[in-house]
Amino acid sequence: MRSGYFKESIVEHVNLTDSWLQRVWIAIAVLAVALAPLIFDVYGITLITLMAIAAIGAMGLNILTGWTGLISLGQTAFMVLGAYAYAITTESWGWNPILGFAMAGIVPMLGSVIVGIPSLRLTGLYLAITTLASAFIVNQLVLEFDGLTNGSSGIFVNRPTILGVAFDTDTKLYFLCMILAALTLLACLNLKRSRIGRALIAIRDNDNAARVMGVDLRSFKLYAFMASSFIVGISGALYGIFLSFVTVDGFPFLLAIEALAILIVGGIGSIAGAILGSVFLIGLPEVTAAIFSLFGEEATRTLTTSAHEIKGMLYGLVLIGFLRLQPHGLMGLWQDARRLWTLWPLRY
Repeated sequence: MRSGYFKESIVEHVNLTDSWLQRVWIAIAVLAVALAPLIFDVYGITLITLMAIAAIGAMGLNILTGWTGLISLGQTAFMVLGAYAYAITTESWGWNPILGFAMAGIVPMLGSVIVGIPSLRLTGLYLAITTLASAFIVNQLVLEFDGLTNGSSGIFVNRPTILGVAFDTDTKLYFLCMILAALTLLACLNLKRSRIGRALIAIRDNDNAARVMGVDLRSFKLYAFMASSFIVGISGALYGIFLSFVTVDGFPFLLAIEALAILIVGGIGSIAGAILGSVFLIGLPEVTAAIFSLFGEEATRTLTTSAHEIKGMLYGLVLIGFLRLQPHGLMGLWQDARRLWTLWPLRY
């Protein structure tokens, strides 16, 4: 068991990983993704697809909140912009789905500039309220421009055909979401070790020190808004495709709370934590349903009739538990376990 991570050359520093064990786990993860359709039924594949979509959105929000330290409640605004950008360009205008996905990222990115520029001097609660207001503004604009967005009636979205491959089944959509999740993961890993990523983390840790070191706070905060909203917009487009219908009612404010909950549960600032948090929170209701089924039909009926309320209670209990007992989330638990194993038997 290695006791530290030391880089002795530029090549080692540039490599995403220098651990053979990590490479083994990556290979196992890829194999598990490939074999999942053979193991799970349609419902299981649908659940994993939702996890992948949530992970993409969480990795996008992590750039803004986890790395830069800017709390945002405008997740749904950029998801709505991305979903409608994809739906309008592909269904109303007949564009290629690849261009639709590009617009699903570009339109929210441009929207983030409008939101971000007035918010550059704001932090904490004031920034959160500003981004929250943007979500209501975007929803109202979508309803007002009914000639373009079809208003409250929404837009039906067909499964895309990309490079001759029709993603018209649940299994094929699963692979599309997994591919985009993997590309998002690679993009975030490379962004974090770039000059921009290091500057964002410096702003989060101490913005005054970052300014002294030559980091332009306004520019890099705007970069964070743009990169985050681009990825969140892609997740919004995928969610619209998953639902086969895009409307403002399909993107409730609860999605923004769930995104922040994912970061808290997984570990704020960690890319792996965003993925683990997505798996944990999306799978939590299913685990709860399995536990309730052990207590008979009456408990199952109670869960069915009060699913929304119980889900909210579960999220609240989980958030309180992690904030109180393990503020660093699931990644913090993993780090503690690894540290305990590394130092055993001299841990105490």
